[in-house]
This record gives sequence, C-alpha cells and structure tokens, in this order.
Amino acid sequence: MTFFTLRTPYVTVPIATDRKEFLSMAKGSVRKKGKKWYYRFYIEDESGNLVQREFVGTESKSETEALLRKAMEDYEEKKFVAKSENATVGMLLDMWVEEELKPGSLSNGTVMAYQGTVNRIKQHPIGSRKLKTVTADHLQAYMDFLSFGGTNPDGTTAKALSKGYLRLFSAVLQGAFRFAVFPKRLITFNPMQYVVWRGKKEDYDLFSDEDGNTDSTPTLSHEQYLKLEEFLKKKDNPALLPIQIAYYTGLRIGEVCGLTWQDVNLDKQYLTVRRSMRYNGARHKTEIGATKRKKVRTVDFCNTLAAILKAAKTEQHKNRLQYGGLYHLNYYTEVKEKDRTYYEVYSLPRTDEIPEGYKEISFVCLRPDGAYESPSTVGIMCRTASRKVEGLEGFHFHQLRHTFTSNLLSNGAAPKDVQELLGHADVSTTMNIYAHATREAKRTSARLLDKVVGGE
Repeated sequence: MTFFTLRTPYVTVPIATDRKEFLSMAKGSVRKKGKKWYYRFYIEDESGNLVQREFVGTESKSETEALLRKAMEDYEEKKFVAKSENATVGMLLDMWVEEELKPGSLSNGTVMAYQGTVNRIKQHPIGSRKLKTVTADHLQAYMDFLSFGGTNPDGTTAKALSKGYLRLFSAVLQGAFRFAVFPKRLITFNPMQYVVWRGKKEDYDLFSDEDGNTDSTPTLSHEQYLKLEEFLKKKDNPALLPIQIAYYTGLRIGEVCGLTWQDVNLDKQYLTVRRSMRYNGARHKTEIGATKRKKVRTVDFCNTLAAILKAAKTEQHKNRLQYGGLYHLNYYTEVKEKDRTYYEVYSLPRTDEIPEGYKEISFVCLRPDGAYESPSTVGIMCRTASRKVEGLEGFHFHQLRHTFTSNLLSNGAAPKDVQELLGHADVSTTMNIYAHATREAKRTSARLLDKVVGGE
C-alpha cells in the first residue's frame, strides 16, 4: 500500500490533539479491488471532523496515485467539503450523491440519471449559492426557469423542459435539501417543500379553424420504414439490425443492444428480454443492467424478423472468419463501488489476452469487426437518417416502439397482450400513451359502431 502526506496541512482538525496525530490521519492511500485501483484520504466534513472518503481510480496503480495527489492538492486549495457556513448548493448535491444516493437502493440507471441532473444544476448559478442563503423564492425561480425556459448565464437560450425532466430536477432537489436538514443538519428546514410547478397555461380559442387532429404519438408508416431500411442498407450501417429488431418487437434501444443470441429462439420465434445496455455518463463506461421495469419478459416475433436474424447470424460467422485475429469478442466484468454492482462492457480483439474477471457475452447487434453496437451509435445514426431521408424529419429510435404498438392495436391485438410485449407496468400505460395514436386508428374505432347497428 502506498501512502502520501498532504503538502501543506493547514486544516483545523478539532479531533486531532497534536500535529503528529493530524499528519497520521491526513495520509492518503491506494488499494486494488478487482481490476480497479481506488484512492482514499481524510477530509474535514461540515462539522469539522475528519472523515475518510474513497474514490475510484483506474486500472493503473501509478495513474491512481497521480489522481490521489491531485485530489489532495485540490482539497487543500479549494476545501472540497466546506464547513456548514461555507457549504454551497453544489457541495450539498455532491454530499447527497456520495452519502445517500449511491449507497441507496435505487437502480443504477436511476442513480445515473440523478447524477446527470446534479451536474446540470451545478452548472447553473444556483449551484454556487451558499446553502444557508437559499430561499424558497430562489428555488421557485429556478424551477420556473426549467419549466418555461429562458436565457442561460452564457447568453444562450434554454428551452422549457418536459414534465419527465422536471420530475428529475424536482426529485434531486427535494432529496438533497431533505438530506441537508436531516441527517446533515446543515439547515433547519427544507425550502423545496414550498416550491410548486407552474407550467405554461394553454390558450383555448373557441373560434379556431383547427380540427383537433393532433398526433401526440408519432409513428412510421410502412413506406417510411422501408425508406429508412433502404438508407441503412446502402450505407451498410450496423444500426440496421437494431432498428429492424425494434420495428418488429417494440424493444427499447438499450434492450435491443443488450440482446444476446442465447436470448433468441429462432426455432420457436421468440426472444427473452433480460437486460439493457446504456452509457453511464457519470462513470464514463458502457454497462449492461436490468431493464426499465426490472422484469424478464418474452416477446414473440414474425417470420420476417426470423429471416433477418438468421441472415445476421450467418453474416457474423463469415465476418469472424474474414477478420481472423482482428475480429473482436465482447466481454462484461463485474465492478463493485459503494455497495453497488456495475457490469461494464468491453470489446477486445481475439488475439488479446483476456483480463481476469472478464466473461464473454455474445451480443446479437454487432459491427462487422465483431464489436458490440452501442445505443449511442445507433441513436446517432437515427438522427442522421432524420436529416437525410425525405419524410423522416424528426425521426428517433423510440418511434419504432410507438409504431410497433400502434400496428398491433390497430390490427386488433388485445391491449393486455401488447402491454406484456412492451413491458409496461400496467395496461393503462399502454392505452393512455399509444391507443388510437393515428387518425386512421380513430376512424377504424369509430366505424366499429356501424357493425353494431348492422351497417357496412
């Protein structure tokens, strides 16, 4: 174990009785857990006591030692965790993430979303405001800014956030300020309890010429889908297979990329959705984890997709032979941090030595060289198609899920069956979001009454 001592230990430490004791407690160290090295050192918390904090490093001991030296220098210069009278909203958010969010029971995906939200809040001036000066009015103004949009500090225009994103910001601020009251006792009450959402009021025109034909759930016609397919085939782009699977099964983008050949039964034509792939921006790693509802589900598929999957499997075998030692194999490895388990995904050439703890995984969606196809690269290709293919303006991957559902419902599928195929928590979600999304579906439903009364 390697130790470092703070260069200029000038922090007041109430629990240290002399300089020798202080220097002993101020040491930092690195240690290896699994494949990664971690570094830790003592810092002064908001009450003035020394507490030990540990941070993830890299797979290199020397790099992690350098990170430790830099962290200790930064701490001495900036006092990362200040005493309560100096604590800012940004510091509170960091404490909340490390001490409550990460050790908690929320899923890795939710933790990742909350961490991203924390970073955005810290970029706003409210993140630099002293915690003890924050009032409900400050927080209300910030939530109004998020709700209605406005001008960012750098002069750029900020668009109003959707309700889904507003819930994220509200949940983070509620949790952090509650945490500041108890157990941290940095403030005596939670100002977020007085903050309300004030969304835009909708104007209603009694004499408008609009016919009310709004399509709140965009879908693709089969002709549009064929255009998209043709565009990707011409480019020989690996995003083609994920898009084909989503069109015929309604899987989410992370679920498609996380699919393995062991999950696919080509004989009986069904696949099992067990996991989802995502990029963790806070950890800068591609990971696989549980699906959105944390439930395994089975999705049957049609003959068309069966033929597509069989052709893809054959093509991958050909590529494996063609690329030889340059062909990539995919692996996952288990990493534990702060009582959380992450499953990181890596691609390595066949000739590389496999690190200890790496387990091979056979993803369905691959690039020609065998490396896995990630949700981010598929998303980028969808945005490219939306710009370059006529009639696909505004297209995004999730529209394939909308389209799958609309196609089933408009052709007589039972809503309960569709709910189970999609993995929704209950059938009302399926019906509220998707049922009668298109004008044609509404017409079909209305004309069912003709059959009731004996009409055509």
